Order: sequence, then structure tokens, then C-alpha cells
Amino acid sequence: MLGSSREALVAGRTVLRQQLSAGADPTGLGNELFAVTNLLDDSHSLRRALADPTREETGKQQLADGLLRGKVSDATIAVVNSLVGSRWSTENDLVDGAEQLAVEALLVGADRDGALDRVEDELFRVERVVSGSPDLQNALSDPQRSAADKAGLMRGLLEGKTAPQTIELVSQAVSHPRGQRLVRVLTGYGTIAARLREQLTATVTSAFPLDEALQQRVSQALAQMYGRPVRVDLVVDPSVVGGLRIQVGDEIIDGTILSRLSQAQRLLAG
Repeated sequence: MLGSSREALVAGRTVLRQQLSAGADPTGLGNELFAVTNLLDDSHSLRRALADPTREETGKQQLADGLLRGKVSDATIAVVNSLVGSRWSTENDLVDGAEQLAVEALLVGADRDGALDRVEDELFRVERVVSGSPDLQNALSDPQRSAADKAGLMRGLLEGKTAPQTIELVSQAVSHPRGQRLVRVLTGYGTIAARLREQLTATVTSAFPLDEALQQRVSQALAQMYGRPVRVDLVVDPSVVGGLRIQVGDEIIDGTILSRLSQAQRLLAG
């Protein structure tokens, strides 16, 4: 995912985290975003309308709101409004973005349960089991079996043996692989889990050394955003005149004076 689509995904992720920080249920939000993903994947006309760069942002948001209001939570609508209000390089990128945020929401739930490492490992193990079982592959690729039947098959195999989030992720993968091989979908979900786990560390670049109290305040602000503890690694760079930059993974969370973003300065000022 490149260019405008990547920016749109980052914007959607920011709204997702805001909703989770405000108390939205990660599992419910994730499953509702999966439902939105499936709706978009099944309807080319809707997908095209909501990703159309020539349509007004508010018009696309009103269309999505009319379809979803009363069927999903306000938190889900907020995330969807961000997605459809952004510019995507392709309409399929919009669907990919919704799916990725659904996965991330469920994984945040796993992390809050202290089960993120477990879910990552279980996704890998399920992928290995499927890869090594021709009979299971045939059952899951059988066009005569419904999506619900395939999901039910995997739920029966995993129930009581894996984390709830693993079951939800595998059920989505087998019922709506979106034209991909199941193994590839599971590998993709596992990659997202690994990336989320790695985002526990934030690199903070500041023009001057931060004392322990300021580092703690930055860490607390990030923990509220991510819904999980975040370790701060401090880098001093005098060229960042009077400001700071916070990077988590490949995302810039706050800006510097040089980029004319002031949130970090307000954080320092209290």
C-alpha cells in the first residue's frame, strides 16, 4: 500500500485508537469492521462509490452512515467515516484498509488480555496445520460449502484450544479470504500481530535531554493512544530546534517545530 492509501490508513488507525482509548470494545469493533470489509468486498458498486476520489468527502460519509447507522456502533462508524473520507490509490486499498484495522482492533483486545504473543503463535500454528493437511485444505476450499460452514468447521477445531481472538481471525480468513489462499491470509494476519508487538517501543527524538518526569508523561500519553504500555527510547538531536518527534514503527505520532506540528510542544508545556 503506497502513497495516498498509506496516509489514509494511518488516519484511519488514529481514529481506531482514539475509539479504543475512549472505551470501545476491541472485539466488537474488530468484528464490525470485518463486516464492513465483507460488505465492501461483496459490492463493487459500493466499493467504487466510497473510494471515488471525485466525490465529496461528506457525500461518501453520508452514504456510509446511511448504510451502517443502527447496525454497528458509533465507534465503527467513526472509523469508517475516516476511511471513506480519505483518498485511496485504488478502491481495493479501501477494503484492505478496513480489513487491516479490523485485525488490529482484535489484536489490541488480545494485547489487553495479555495474549498478543499467544495469538501470533496460534495464527502461525493454524497456518502450518492447514498447509500440512490436504483434507482440511479441500474442505475449506470446497465451493459447495458456505462461508458460515467453513467458519464453523474451524471454530469447532479451535474452540477451547486457542484465544478467542485467534478464533475470530481464523473464522474471517476462512469465510472471506478475498480471493487469496487461506495460508497467505493467515500469514498476513500474523505479520500484523508481529508488527503490533514491535510497536511497544517509541523512539523520541528531542533537541534536548528529557528528564525522567517528561519521559514518563510522553510514555503515558502514548499508552493512552495505543491502549498498552509503551517504552520510550530517547534520541537527542540538536537540529530538532525546540521540539520533539515521536516515532512508533513507521508512524510519526507527533511532529516537530520543523514540520510545524505543535502537539508535542503542548505536551511538554503541560
